[in-house]
Amino acid sequence: MRGGKLIIFSAPSGSGKTTIVKHLLNQPELNLAFSISATSRPRRGKEKHGEHYYFMTLSEFKRHIKDDDFLEWEEVYRDNFYGTLKKEVDRLWAEGKNVIFDIDVVGGLRIKKKFPDQTLAVFVKPPSVDELKIRLKKRSTESDDKINMRIAKASVELATAPQFDAVIKNYDLQTALDEAHKLVAEYIGVEIKGKK
Repeated sequence: MRGGKLIIFSAPSGSGKTTIVKHLLNQPELNLAFSISATSRPRRGKEKHGEHYYFMTLSEFKRHIKDDDFLEWEEVYRDNFYGTLKKEVDRLWAEGKNVIFDIDVVGGLRIKKKFPDQTLAVFVKPPSVDELKIRLKKRSTESDDKINMRIAKASVELATAPQFDAVIKNYDLQTALDEAHKLVAEYIGVEIKGKK
């Protein structure tokens, strides 16, 4: 492991971090590539292996843990593991890219701890836990039980915000996108066109 910069976006589910990360990936001057996480959870909807996640069986995931193949991993919910494969980050660094992560809070902080000098860790804060619940319900991808589990977890995750390098309050999406763009550009040392 060596390479370029690592940009981490962490937040409770429904905070808008995925939307922000997608926006940043479309800014060519940032030279970003997305780190695809591995997971043991089943696919949802139109998710594709190798594009949205590296989908693995529970036993495959546990074998990778045993073989020390992960930069970080966590059992987010019972038997639902998520992790970042070392070879995924190496692959993107070999392409000369800065690596961007859309990752849970614990995983984000673990990477920051391992690479303190080359990591920008950003926490995306939702307007409120109530707003989070509304956003998760609008997705219509999960049962009420799963949503309630995510909401309970969100309260714990919100308490970790001070451990991050920066906090973006996603009360207004365009403002949050602009703030994220400026933050990442400054961190990697590029100027945004039309902005000084």
